[in-house]
Amino acid sequence: MTLSSSMNAGVSGLNVNASKLATISDNIANSKTFGYKRVDADFTAMTLTGRAGGYIAGGVRVASFRNISTQGSLITTANAMDIAIGGRGFLPVTPSSSLADTSAALPLRLATTGSFRPDSEGVLTSNSGLVLMGWPADPDGTFPPFPRDSAAGLVPVNIAHNQFAANPTTEIKLGINLPATATQAGSTGDPFDLSVEYFDNLGTTQTMTATFTPQVPVAGQSNLWTMEIVDHATGAAPVAQFTVQFDATTATGGSLLSVVPTAGGPGGAYDPTTGNLNVNFARGPVDINIGTLGSNNRMTQLSSSFAPINLSKNGAPTGNVIGVEIDKNGIVSAQYDTGFSKEIFRVPLIDVPNANALEALPNQTYAVTRASGDMFLWDAGSGPTGETIGYAREESTTDIAGELTALIQTQRAYSSNAKIIQTVDEMLQETTNIKR
Repeated sequence: MTLSSSMNAGVSGLNVNASKLATISDNIANSKTFGYKRVDADFTAMTLTGRAGGYIAGGVRVASFRNISTQGSLITTANAMDIAIGGRGFLPVTPSSSLADTSAALPLRLATTGSFRPDSEGVLTSNSGLVLMGWPADPDGTFPPFPRDSAAGLVPVNIAHNQFAANPTTEIKLGINLPATATQAGSTGDPFDLSVEYFDNLGTTQTMTATFTPQVPVAGQSNLWTMEIVDHATGAAPVAQFTVQFDATTATGGSLLSVVPTAGGPGGAYDPTTGNLNVNFARGPVDINIGTLGSNNRMTQLSSSFAPINLSKNGAPTGNVIGVEIDKNGIVSAQYDTGFSKEIFRVPLIDVPNANALEALPNQTYAVTRASGDMFLWDAGSGPTGETIGYAREESTTDIAGELTALIQTQRAYSSNAKIIQTVDEMLQETTNIKR
């Protein structure tokens, strides 16, 4: 019985070291596979109870495990949508083969890194057939609330839906000097016009005109102006009218003293905290910044010249997507050839309590199991998760030097167990010879 148990222990030693060799082979073979997590074999002794005074060899058993929580080194790449995670968390992905079945929910897979490029439909897909998932932004670029404990709100990241986009103007900044001499007694009272181009909701060019009419007194100087805003998209009638008073004191001469909507005028309001005129254009509300009261960084009344000093606006005409990028918070933005960018998706990071208990699937992806615990979707860089890093990939966690060392040790252990079997065989042969 003891010799037989010795034989069985040697056989089990061969089996477990063969399993150890298999893990080493896999690790070395995937030493250059992005996102690969090395596998190790854990040996456990088996104990059997024999008769008094005897010992029965129990042998050994093996259990393999993948160390998913360990992160590999990060390397830089030239593709903006090569994504790695600087810390804990997983990217939500799904197999591209599942997109054709619209009758069922997309299967959720977890990945620590990926290289994504638009396919023929504009869906960000990797060469291994993994589709990046995210939460879509609303048309105004904001993100509505999505469930954080399920994949219900995740959809494939598709840039074709945002191939063309307009960036309407919502703010115009007027840096302009009005001539102080125009409000003196005896002046002509001629108005001064300033036209500014802006972009509407359809990406087409429109024009607004600000007309400044000085109020000329009978004597002295009024420092008072009437400002009319005309949106030519709605016609020649003004959409807002204000009475603007400038300061004439020694310390703050030429700065804004008051801005008041004209009584009975067409509309508009002035916000003294921001310096914005709130005006309704055909495309919607637009803020025209003329400066705060007491300041001279926007609209002033000095000297005798009418001079636009600094005019600027946001917005852009309709543009085509020329690229996409992801920032550290998982926000995917489309860049357009007209010079503006638009937030189109947020890619959350998935976290589970026990990452090493995830089920390993092909293409360095994983699935949530009961042992891994329930998942939660975090904004990248918040909670326990790290930041998303574009232009980067995570390398394999395989250490070639360590694996080669383990290979030598495993080879020696395998040979030793084979020697046990050989020795037991010789001893059994001696037992057989005794009968002869």
